[in-house]
Amino acid sequence: MTNYICSSCGEPSSSWYGKCPACGQWNTLGKAEVDSTSAKKKGKATPAKLATFKNVASIKSSKLETGIYEIDRVLAGGFSPGQVALLAGEPGVGKSTLLLKGLSKLKVLYASGEESTDQVADRARRVGINLDNFLFTDESQVESIIEAAKDNIKKFQIIVIDSVQTIHSGDVLSAAGSVSQIRSCVDLLSDFVKEYQKTLVIVGHVNKAGDIAGPKTLEHLVDSVFYLEGDKNSSYRVLRARKNRFGTTDEVGLFEMHESGLQPVKNPTAFIDYDRSPQPGRAITATIEGSRALFFEIQCLVSPTNFALPRRVVSGIDFNRLQLILAALKKHLYLSLDNSDVFVSVVGGLSIKSPAADLGIAMSIISSAKNKAVPTSTLFFGEIGLLGEIRHIYKEEQIEKEAKRFGFSKIYSASKTATLRDIGRLF
Repeated sequence: MTNYICSSCGEPSSSWYGKCPACGQWNTLGKAEVDSTSAKKKGKATPAKLATFKNVASIKSSKLETGIYEIDRVLAGGFSPGQVALLAGEPGVGKSTLLLKGLSKLKVLYASGEESTDQVADRARRVGINLDNFLFTDESQVESIIEAAKDNIKKFQIIVIDSVQTIHSGDVLSAAGSVSQIRSCVDLLSDFVKEYQKTLVIVGHVNKAGDIAGPKTLEHLVDSVFYLEGDKNSSYRVLRARKNRFGTTDEVGLFEMHESGLQPVKNPTAFIDYDRSPQPGRAITATIEGSRALFFEIQCLVSPTNFALPRRVVSGIDFNRLQLILAALKKHLYLSLDNSDVFVSVVGGLSIKSPAADLGIAMSIISSAKNKAVPTSTLFFGEIGLLGEIRHIYKEEQIEKEAKRFGFSKIYSASKTATLRDIGRLF
């Protein structure tokens, strides 16, 4: 029988269309002859190999530690043999620099389709990395990379593909970076590292929508997905685990960009500028990330609008969360901002996912709207409910303990303030 397959997304179709029904690309459907009997395996199938859990060794003993605590924290102790990890982030955020720095103590086969040997070597020397542990190739065909890896199988522990959008398979007709190419290349590389018990790290770019460029199924093909976040104009970076079959996804790694590369940040208050005098619209909040408390600076600007529909602009927080907080302030504090634009930002280009920052966001809005500054040594954290109550958060006592250790004299949370109206009395 005759079938048609899209060269962009790989989806089959029973008839030809000018536009692929699955991905919407034009003129990508091509003929593919399919033998109806090919799917049926002839002969008797080989029995699958079975194992009992008691005979399976623990993966903790075989972890490959990078030697950088902030990275090993997110990796749950290090890389595991046979692990396929995806490191994603916006172009220029520092993914390649982090890998060069983080893997410098391990034996690495580094395949770069974006940069030449000279460019990567020059960057490695600039950040002070020992090049003796690196095997490098700028080959972009995945079959050639795998053959080179087989020939040098004892000389490396980790394979790095930088980036997955630049490599291609000779068996796929579409261009490098297409959905079918990425899926095929990852399948081949994954089968190889699983067979030889090596570790694979794939670099992927994030598009404007915040998703990994390429198929969404790429995240399902790998064992772990890590995001390197941060504004390119800021020196701070946060490494998060979105998926990790070999450990937790709660921990985060903190880094600061220097001339010598990304350096670990151990101080959880590094994102706060203590030298700045108190100003309206500024508030300090805290969240729990994994096993430690992190402190963030929230800035808000409330100004009269020139439009019929006021603007709500956010950076580093969820837009719908801001809408909920504004509605709660209007309902319970009678603070109406229907005629004002509201801009809220997390300083440093960082992102906050936890609702523990709700109270800090609310205080920055109130401070800017009433043009009254909040003292720098004051901390606000807690989730705001729809009824105006301040709700307790996970590990609240730990945050308070850390806050006192770092010099916060006044702490407002669910244990101190029950409702938004109690907070509103501060002004």
